[in-house]
Amino acid sequence: MKKGFYNILKANFLINEDAVKNWRFIVFCTVLAIIMIASSHSAERKVHEIAKLTNEVKELRSEHVEVRSDLMKLKMESTIADQMAPKGIAPSNTPPNKIKVLIKD
Repeated sequence: MKKGFYNILKANFLINEDAVKNWRFIVFCTVLAIIMIASSHSAERKVHEIAKLTNEVKELRSEHVEVRSDLMKLKMESTIADQMAPKGIAPSNTPPNKIKVLIKD
């Protein structure tokens, strides 16, 4: 047990005659670990981008609602009448007449 532990600490498995198999496995594990780390970083980057875009969508949606409500207030008849009063334009007191067009064949 003690001899095996010392062999591992001295890295004898890397310098003996079967070292080629060990080196191949170590290189394979290293490449696999690098790929896993890169994949993890890529996934994290995408999560952050999604969170940023979600916040931007929420802000734009609230801005849309605000602008739409402002437009509704501006389109009200009372608002238009108040803005046109200084120019001397007022709503008509008489309702419009209905025009009927008769088509004869």
